[in-house]
Amino acid sequence: MNIAQIRAAKAEGEPIAVLTAYEAGMARAAFAAGVDAFLVGDSLGMVVQGQRDTLAVTVAEMAYHSAMVRRGVPSALVIADMPFLSETSIERALASAGTLMQQGGADMVKLEGGAEKAPTIAALTAAGVPVCGHVGLLPQRVRKLGGYRIQGRGDDEARRILDDARALVEAGVDMLVVECVPRELGQALAEAVDVPVIGIGAGADTDGQVLVMHDMLGLNEKPPRFVRDFMQEAGSLPGAFAAYVDAVKRRTFPTQSESF
Repeated sequence: MNIAQIRAAKAEGEPIAVLTAYEAGMARAAFAAGVDAFLVGDSLGMVVQGQRDTLAVTVAEMAYHSAMVRRGVPSALVIADMPFLSETSIERALASAGTLMQQGGADMVKLEGGAEKAPTIAALTAAGVPVCGHVGLLPQRVRKLGGYRIQGRGDDEARRILDDARALVEAGVDMLVVECVPRELGQALAEAVDVPVIGIGAGADTDGQVLVMHDMLGLNEKPPRFVRDFMQEAGSLPGAFAAYVDAVKRRTFPTQSESF
């Protein structure tokens, strides 16, 4: 898929299966099973490097892992995270995005934040950089938040996240990730904007789903409630990836008990 095809999938009501990836072999196996797009997430800080959170990951490390994924899936849509403090100014954001696209081979970059990121997103898109926004729970702010907590509970909080999403779309994002919000808010976001909304812990009514690969393969000893161990069900890597894609496409994942 490319960006135009991802948008067409939303318009046609076809759920989009996204998965994180950090190297060529696993990405290749997931792509063969039907995964539509890959997020090279700064989650690699935790699941690959063993860090306590994502904040230590650098632009150079993101570009390195993105390049590996690109070599494994040369025809897939690859999205690379802008790591912590890599877009604190428009100049720095442009330089970081350039590294991720030129050296990392990414098709799109993702950055966390609400309406305050609109000027940065507008500058990136004006320079020809496709951008994916990220609202709801923002893992790069976990130390400020004091933990990984559900966001968007209550009318005021839900309204703020909806307003943030609209501001990012107006600034030019081509896709949105919404993390760890009530199922009703995930659905409201997908209905409120015309770009694909990919949920993680946001219920089954978004335009698609994304999970951390290590989580859906059962490698997290204490997975969040919105994670399903597809390896346990399938018994093999190809089977687990195929089961994930099938569950996303049929909207049988996440269930009510796997949602907030």
